Amino acid sequence: MGIQESGRVRNEPSPGNFSVSGMAKGAGPPLIEVCGLAKSFGQVPAVVDVDFEVGEGELFGFLGPNGAGKTTIINMLTGLARPDAGSIRIAGIDCSLDPKAAQHLVGIVPDESNLYPELTGFDNLCFCGALYGMKKKAREARARDLLKEFGLSEAAGRKFGGYSKGMKRRLTIAAGIIHEPRILFLDEPTTGIDVSGARQIRRVVSDLHGGGTTIFLTTHYIEEAERLCDRIAFIVSGRIIRTDTVERLIEPVLERHVMHIAFSRRVPELDKKLASAFPRIECCVQGEGLVRIEADEPVRVGPIVRFFEEQGVEVTEARRMRPSLEDVFVRITGIEAEAMRKEKEKMGGGV
Repeated sequence: MGIQESGRVRNEPSPGNFSVSGMAKGAGPPLIEVCGLAKSFGQVPAVVDVDFEVGEGELFGFLGPNGAGKTTIINMLTGLARPDAGSIRIAGIDCSLDPKAAQHLVGIVPDESNLYPELTGFDNLCFCGALYGMKKKAREARARDLLKEFGLSEAAGRKFGGYSKGMKRRLTIAAGIIHEPRILFLDEPTTGIDVSGARQIRRVVSDLHGGGTTIFLTTHYIEEAERLCDRIAFIVSGRIIRTDTVERLIEPVLERHVMHIAFSRRVPELDKKLASAFPRIECCVQGEGLVRIEADEPVRVGPIVRFFEEQGVEVTEARRMRPSLEDVFVRITGIEAEAMRKEKEKMGGGV
């Protein structure tokens, strides 16, 4: 039984790229400004008094469980739904009176593809280009470039309905940027896609961000938000709970010492027994055969292994974990990460 180290993997933005407020520097006025946004369906509030700003060139993420209000907010920002209250400004354009006033500046990738299954990949892109007023020669050239860029050239003449889930998602993103928008709205971009396909989509998103596109992304995958986003807003039950850079969100928990202990079989009332034996550490049983241990000082493995041996149970693995965005999300929202993972598994997705 060995001790392993585990940490988060992410392309780290430079600390100098953010202002005191956390919004990206160098962009001038915010590209997206939302104030007091609210929306109800009947007597059920879906979005409640939401405020946030997004800087030009920023990759801003909404992280929350299904039903948190993420899609409703995107629909209001893109003119597909009218807010009950609040204001929306995109690139200085007041969209409160005319929700579609800034549509020429945005690209939209909904959570479910809106492309036509009977059209080929090439024809779908050309059709979307025509909707944005692109001339035939320009949209055809742009379509070919995007098909090549997204690794879909060989499938250009195939009907969209025959594409795999990952291919469909990539083509849907390509359709969203056919007119080279300043802002791209991505709603749950990797939901329902296998691990390999999700990695491809994340690379595409990262490349678009690197090229200067402002991206507003919603997800209920904690790992995805941590890997991709400059700033993240935690949203639960239609309310934003906290907004900040990934680095600042994680900072308060970096001094904590975390260990995962895997063991061979179930121990009755394990949480109570651990609390009694180790009153200075926090223990959380995370399912059959796994417990998470957290403390303000380094955790000694020997006493814990002996504790399990006294219970007649073998410790099969002890892993030191670097605190991550998952820990912060659980602390701030009260939603266990396990619940988010079950949603992901139910949707058939992979991160």
